[in-house]
Amino acid sequence: MIAEPTVRGTFFALGPDAVLDAVEQAGQRTTGLCYALNSLENRVYEVELDGGRRVVAKFYRPGRWSRDTILDEHRLLLALSAAEIPVCAPLPLEGERTLGDAAGIAFALFPRTGGRAPEDLEPEDFEQLGRLLARIHGVAHALELPHRPPLDARTYGTDALASIHAHVQISPGVATALDASAGRLIALATARLSGVRTQVVHADCHRGNLLRGRDGFFFLDFDDCARAPVAQDLWLLLPARPEDCPRERDALVEGYLQFGDLEPGALGVVELLRGLRYLRYAAWIATRWADPSFPRAFPQFGSDAYWQTLRADLDEQVERAS
Repeated sequence: MIAEPTVRGTFFALGPDAVLDAVEQAGQRTTGLCYALNSLENRVYEVELDGGRRVVAKFYRPGRWSRDTILDEHRLLLALSAAEIPVCAPLPLEGERTLGDAAGIAFALFPRTGGRAPEDLEPEDFEQLGRLLARIHGVAHALELPHRPPLDARTYGTDALASIHAHVQISPGVATALDASAGRLIALATARLSGVRTQVVHADCHRGNLLRGRDGFFFLDFDDCARAPVAQDLWLLLPARPEDCPRERDALVEGYLQFGDLEPGALGVVELLRGLRYLRYAAWIATRWADPSFPRAFPQFGSDAYWQTLRADLDEQVERAS
């Protein structure tokens, strides 16, 4: 883990000059045009290269992933691109490597991708997305990717709760109630997910990580890819709970089954996965609170009302999954 002063002195203060220096030291000549793109977890910049081509420079948050874990992400993206699946694969730097280093911060360059985040999707769109997800999962399954983490009741449950308590002071009564609700969710998830088949999936496949352009859909940001039930990618794309959007759900599953397979009752773990995501999301904010971007983005975080709402959400997920 990178020490906090190092993160403060480099990553938090990362600016255009440092970005341009890193890109040029990696063997690319720039025009000097560089501006920040929206990103909380990492630092992302659009950079213009000589000749007018623009690329996206992604600087990975220090201390989060090892280099081997990031390179597994790159291996997956390169394999998906080779299979003509619409993703952004990293561009080669000097010596064909895809991961550079700037003052201890790992970074990579990606092609600039056009398109818009889709808003209204029709059943035929969900069928197409299902086909694409099945192909993504097929390529990921064929790769070993041993360094990508698991998404399970321990990592998104027990570990997430421990991270919350390690970084946030919660009122004793509120903390006791939160621990009880989280404990029920973790116990149920541990029992129900133990026999579910897992593999490396996108794991953060919501519509914000999906673009639609002239050539169709495009999947972005595999930064969170993890070994998880395949249902993790399916439920995040749906506009509502599976039972509340049957047309979209059935179209997504129908498309998926054209190139992949689902275990019977695969969507039966969706509400548990949703509950674990709630808990992990709160832990993510807690562990990033020293980053000045986070208090601005989440002004209500850490209040008693915030934790009481989270507790109620966890209780609802346990009830729905039971």
